[in-house]
Order: sequence, then C-alpha cells, then structure tokens
Amino acid sequence: MPVLPAMPPYDLTRDSAGVRDLRHVLRDTGVTVDLVYPFTMTGRTIVADFEPALAAAAELGAPLANVLCYDREPQRRVERLGELAALAAGHGIALAVEFYAPSQVASLVAALDTVAAVACDGVGVTLDLLHLMRAGEWPLMASRLADPAIRIVQVSDGPGAMAADRIEWEAGLQRWLPGEGGFPIAQVLAGMDASVPVSVEVPQQSAIEAGIPMLDRVRMAVAAMTRAQG
Repeated sequence: MPVLPAMPPYDLTRDSAGVRDLRHVLRDTGVTVDLVYPFTMTGRTIVADFEPALAAAAELGAPLANVLCYDREPQRRVERLGELAALAAGHGIALAVEFYAPSQVASLVAALDTVAAVACDGVGVTLDLLHLMRAGEWPLMASRLADPAIRIVQVSDGPGAMAADRIEWEAGLQRWLPGEGGFPIAQVLAGMDASVPVSVEVPQQSAIEAGIPMLDRVRMAVAAMTRAQG
C-alpha cells in the first residue's frame, strides 16, 4: 500500500492457496484474526468490489471488517455502509467503522452517529485510542466507552499533541508503544466492556530502519501492552 510502504506486498483475494496455507497456520498456532483491512469507502466506491476480500476474510474466520469512510456525501455514506453490511453479513462478518481525523468520520461521536444512522446490528465502531486523543475527545467521551456499538479497540501511545500536518504520518508510520507516552490506556480499557477485543497498533518506521527484526518488534509491542494493562 502506498500509505504503508513497509508493508510486504501480498493479495489474498487472488491467492486461494495462500489463504488456505494461512488458515492452516492460524489453526496450528491457535492465533485468531479479529479484524481485517482495508475497506476504504469513497464517493466512487462500488460495494460489490469488496466481495473477494470479504470471501478471503471469511475463510480466515475474521468476525470484523474495518471500514474507513472518505465519501463526502453523508446520505450516500450511510446507504453504502448499509449495502456493505449486507454483503459482509453474507460471509458472517460485521463492520467496524474507524473514525480518523482526515476521513469524513473524524471522531468517536461522528462514528457513533453514523452507526446509529445505518441502524444495523452488523455495523459498529473501531475505537483507535490515538484517533480518540487526536480528535480531542478525552475525557469528554469517557462516558461513551461502554457503548455496545464499540466492537474493538486499538491501542498505542504518543505525545500529548501532534501538528495537524503530521497526523497521517504518526498514525501510519510512527506510533509510540503503550506506556511510552501519556495516553490514558488503563482508564480507557477500564471504561470499556470486558468482551471488546483489544489490539495493539504500533507501526514504527524508526524500528524498521534501525534493523530491529520483525519478531522482536512484535514481542516489544506485546510486552508493552501487557505492562500498560497492569
């Protein structure tokens, strides 16, 4: 992906053998897939084009598909989310709308409003802690953390503020490990339903450039998340 240059190239929508092999690895290791990417909706999106990706995700047992909304027309945005939800439901997958400042669903309150407008049990919210902080919604939205519409939480850390022109860089390339900054990780997790899956999302281009092996980066992220949870 152009916005994630360090991501290895692959396309499971066209590689049935790759999907099968990955499914076997998941089974053998006991690892599960909580969320699949990327389902990005714009004004030109044709919902049916997501069918191959949803089929591959279903084979991997994924329960949720993450959706970013860039369509500027509110009514069309809601209608197409409904269409995508129906398509995903045919594969046993629900949607989780991720709010993100550069998108057209820029905040948690906007995401919850969007989900309410779609009015479908198969559409919820991805709560990314970084985006919550950059939207300036903490602690204002603390009382909404237990909302059943929130289906998954993504955790990272960071400085208290970030320049507007660095928001996308930070989100996609350079997040801090949990515990390295001042984000209210423990408070946010304590305010959420205990059944909500917790993911650590910490892309770190600096660690890649420093030559830190992939497995070591994974171990560092897991260890940091474990410490942050207490």
